[in-house]
Amino acid sequence: MFALDRDLPITDNSETLATKHASVLPAEVLHWLDPQPGQIIVDATLGAGGHTRLIAEKIGPTGKMISLDCDPFMIETAKKRLTNPNITFVHASFDQLRQVLDELNIPAVDGILADLGICSDQLDDSARGLSFQREGPLDMRLDPTRGMPASALVAQLDERSLADLIFQLGEERFSRRIAKAIVLERKINSIRTTTDLAELVRRCVPRSGKIDPATRTFQAFRIAVNCEMESLDSFLQLAPYCLKTEGRLVIISFHSLEDRKVKAAFKDTSRYLALTRKPVQAGEEEENRNARSRSAKLRAAKKV
Repeated sequence: MFALDRDLPITDNSETLATKHASVLPAEVLHWLDPQPGQIIVDATLGAGGHTRLIAEKIGPTGKMISLDCDPFMIETAKKRLTNPNITFVHASFDQLRQVLDELNIPAVDGILADLGICSDQLDDSARGLSFQREGPLDMRLDPTRGMPASALVAQLDERSLADLIFQLGEERFSRRIAKAIVLERKINSIRTTTDLAELVRRCVPRSGKIDPATRTFQAFRIAVNCEMESLDSFLQLAPYCLKTEGRLVIISFHSLEDRKVKAAFKDTSRYLALTRKPVQAGEEEENRNARSRSAKLRAAKKV
């Protein structure tokens, strides 16, 4: 079901050492997670490893860092960049955390971080099909070892299901128009690449401001392909059973669907004491340095 670092292969491709990704809200993560020497901390969404590195430095040689990612490529990349022997890398989705801790014989941890965003390295990889700005297969899977690609959903779902998916997960008000166009187009041509889908959506949605008309539709299919909402629901349910009393949970979300779920979960006073009344957001300096941080919202809570 998942692989611990001892089971993961390491290749000699030095290109994986480079990353364009910059972790968002690094100072804020350290403040609200408050890692201390000797603690056991989980980075439930490793990505390029920036947050893991910062936290591992804080917990020191007597601490233990457990870092998960559903993407085996990101695990491989981070393992080469982070040589700290106290970091355990695990190829697993964050909603498998309880199983991972059981495998490691760890009943509870002092803190958990989950950054729900997509890594820049994943977006820049045209083979993933995550970006409408790059020509590539319409895949979108973060874990290429499981699930079906976005091209399968585009080809198989009926018009109503497509419209509902795009509206509910992308909050796209032109969802019905897009769904109808997809059904008409696939009768003539297969929609197999990111360019195929992006150009079709752009013909349906009027441009408004700087946001590409394909943005919300691509978000919707990515969320659906990776079962992101279902995984987040499961993670929010299991997290209290993975934390020690007064252990901290910090979650960074990037769109309103995620943030609403996190906010609602932290209102459950039988499980959590919310530490942040409002979501913590990046300051002007970080926004100028890292455009991705502009949509980041951090919420923190403590297990009661």
